[in-house]
Amino acid sequence: MKVGVVIAAAGSGLRMGAEGNKVLLPVQGKPMLQYSLECFEAMDEVRDLVVVTREEDQEMVGTLLERMQPTKRIQVVPGGPVRQESVYRGLQALPADTQWVIIHDGARPFITTTAVRRGLEAAREHGAVGLAVPVKDTIKRVRAGVVVDTLPRSELWAMQTPQIFRYELILKAHQEARRRDLVATDDCALVEALGHPVQIVPGEYSNIKVTTPEDLPRREEFSVGSGYDVHRLVPGRPLILGGVEIPFELGLLGHSDADVLTHAVMDALLGALGAGDIGEHFPDTDSSYAGISSMALLARVMELVRSRGWEVSNADAVVLAQRPKLTPWKGAIRTSLAQALGVFEARVNIKASTSEGLGFVGRGEGIAAQAVVMLRSARS
Repeated sequence: MKVGVVIAAAGSGLRMGAEGNKVLLPVQGKPMLQYSLECFEAMDEVRDLVVVTREEDQEMVGTLLERMQPTKRIQVVPGGPVRQESVYRGLQALPADTQWVIIHDGARPFITTTAVRRGLEAAREHGAVGLAVPVKDTIKRVRAGVVVDTLPRSELWAMQTPQIFRYELILKAHQEARRRDLVATDDCALVEALGHPVQIVPGEYSNIKVTTPEDLPRREEFSVGSGYDVHRLVPGRPLILGGVEIPFELGLLGHSDADVLTHAVMDALLGALGAGDIGEHFPDTDSSYAGISSMALLARVMELVRSRGWEVSNADAVVLAQRPKLTPWKGAIRTSLAQALGVFEARVNIKASTSEGLGFVGRGEGIAAQAVVMLRSARS
């Protein structure tokens, strides 16, 4: 297969609020256009690439290509006043013996080789293929602010690129559109206007078109903290772990309710924040904390977490106790901590273990807990 690629990259950054071409804006450390170039550069099926861009951006695109050092032949040609004209110029720049052409928008940086190959395979059979995804929302036709029709969602697909065609077919479609002054928003529509069917191939929801700043992926930062705590077992005290009271003849001794598991989780949270430990925030010399619920203290720590722009990604903890057996209570503990941390239960894992009769835990003198928490901060 002699496959050529046309990447439409001649747009402006008006809706992005950018002064220049949006495809040259950085996305997670690389120019947006580079992602598409790398995708097609990695495909053995692709022979030629044409990037259609504004004349004023050609030098910057050329610099990008020099930095990438591609192994394939990549031309940079000036685009037209509208996308349809730019694509036509890109088609003309491909070698005359091109058999198949992939047309892609440079503003869709998250295309994958898997999706492209799925489209190429279908194109061999059908001649014209468009990647698309079923719409998730109900779509209504509106006129002057009033709903006039509700469209059947089961029949609606959101078109994406790449769109893949036999080269002579799409070239003819563009030439016919020029003759008839037909303007369409995508290349499939031009082929449809010829009366040729277009086969829809499932795309990927992640293959978004970056149009406004809200479309850009958020830069996620993570911070991990670990926590450890231990309390002595004594008569006359309730045994509370993760906010759940567990029937047992002994309980944990401490200034608060001595919930050793919750203390370990709190210390892990403070560690991820770089904010010291629970002894600094809730000293046992302060009488206001005498007998207080550790879940109430955890709520205060979570207020600190959120005030600093973080949220819990997940938590993993282990309770070390010779007795009692904690398996029947792990589900309730998980639920309790998940609610306190503001995450789904699937993001919290609770393990229970003994120390095989060794040490203070093995002798039944106390219970220890360890926890690891990951915080996530998402910033534009």
